[in-house]
This record gives sequence, C-alpha cells and structure tokens, in this order.
Amino acid sequence: MDMRLELVPLPSTDVDRSKAFYLDQVGFILDHDVEPGNGMRVVQLTPPGSACSVVIGVGISDPHAAPVHGLHLVVEDLDAVRRTLLGNGVDVSDVSDMGGGVRYAYFSDPDGNSWALQQISG
Repeated sequence: MDMRLELVPLPSTDVDRSKAFYLDQVGFILDHDVEPGNGMRVVQLTPPGSACSVVIGVGISDPHAAPVHGLHLVVEDLDAVRRTLLGNGVDVSDVSDMGGGVRYAYFSDPDGNSWALQQISG
C-alpha cells in the first residue's frame, strides 16, 4: 500500500503576503492560485525539487490555527541556501552543527510557520 505526503496546509492571515514570501524570498514554485467560488482561494506552492507542496488560502484552513512547526527542507549545500535566503530578506538562523554530518538552520514565515533547512553529509 503506497502513501504519499503531497500537500501540507499552512495557516495564513494574509494570502498575498504569504504567497510573496514563499515565491520571492524562499524561491518556491507557484503551482496554482485559483478562486473556485464561494470566496475560496487556493494557492499551492512547491519547493524546487520537491514532490510535496504547501497550500495557503481562504476557505481551506482556519487562518487563526496554530502555526505549523518543524517542517524540513533537505538541501545539498546549507551555506549556499542560507546565503540566498538572507540575500532575499529571510531571517535565517546561524547554522547549527549537530555532529555526524548533520547541520541545520531555521526560519519562519510571516505567520510563524517554522522551517528547518537540513543538510546531511556523509
């Protein structure tokens, strides 16, 4: 039996602000921005190279829900990705070396949804 994680809903209090953050600052790819009716809006974005996307919007989740924490983006070169994000105005933490070739850096979106950049070498 296959089970694939393909979509993670994120709470957003301002869909346009969140969309701009993920597109312009983090570098996600816009898959869909549709308004199917009844005031609903669905914005789906995918990290480059990922099979899993995030979705923000109106009428798909509670914008006042607690933020999602600890989402991981696995990267080949943490230092390069961190420099790019910093250059795009994202507040990224210093790199934490966990030992054994595992390194992390952290950032959050404007709604407090938090992300870990993870590099595993070895």
